[in-house]
Amino acid sequence: MAHIASQAHSHPMSLSTIQSCFGNLYKSFGVYLADELQGFAILHQIFEDATLMDICICPQSQGAGLGRFLLEKVIADAKEAKAETLFLEVRSSGVAAIKLYLRYGFKETGRRKGYYKTADGSEDAILMELHFNS
Repeated sequence: MAHIASQAHSHPMSLSTIQSCFGNLYKSFGVYLADELQGFAILHQIFEDATLMDICICPQSQGAGLGRFLLEKVIADAKEAKAETLFLEVRSSGVAAIKLYLRYGFKETGRRKGYYKTADGSEDAILMELHFNS
């Protein structure tokens, strides 16, 4: 997972952060092609609040619908676990990811100015939420 994250993100989660996402309150999902991990998603849930911590597809497999597949799995799992809201944040430069989230009903609820590091400074984090019907 850390290897895929390092290929797909300019500033990926550290290995220790990824390792910390295997506790009781986390679920991870993987997508494989020919028995090789191509992408993953990490979901954190406390009671009715679920957070998509990361969703990541290796660069050579991007554009093949694997991110959509993982997002659908995360949404279904959060609903099954009785989440009321699924939260996420995404880099403002993540145009394809933002379009995907909007297609699934996520709404922008805020921004964290200059939150993410970039090669030449920083960029905003866009906060998004998906509310499930009771």
